[in-house]
Amino acid sequence: MGAKVGGGGDSRFNIGMNSDLNVTPFVDVMLVLLIIFMVVAPLATVTIPVDLPPAVETPEPPKEKPVYISLGEYDVLLVDAGSGEVQVPVPELGDALFTRFGIGKTRKIFFRADDPVKYRAIMNVFNVLQNSGYFEVNLVAEAVSS
Repeated sequence: MGAKVGGGGDSRFNIGMNSDLNVTPFVDVMLVLLIIFMVVAPLATVTIPVDLPPAVETPEPPKEKPVYISLGEYDVLLVDAGSGEVQVPVPELGDALFTRFGIGKTRKIFFRADDPVKYRAIMNVFNVLQNSGYFEVNLVAEAVSS
């Protein structure tokens, strides 16, 4: 707090109190902190060399046709390996992919399911694929229009 010099009051020795905030020390501290951060900030930057691959203008076409597995409403499983959709029972899916369609274990598989299909049926198909050695399974989703 500061004191007022001069001004009202009954006696000439009565000095009133000034309750205004003194911001000068606050501004001094802020300026010192600003200078410290301006000096220290350039020293804190670290450069890490990153080797990025060159940009490719056109993506390469896929080497093999994708394999689509569709799970329908009543657990109807359809496999499309490029020659049309063929219905396959869920327990025989792994063997049918390898023997009937000649699909290798490293080939990517795209999986899609209809809306009313239960989660348990979807996970059952995933388990059959994993037990058969097919681990590159991708989910296909529709864009939701609002």
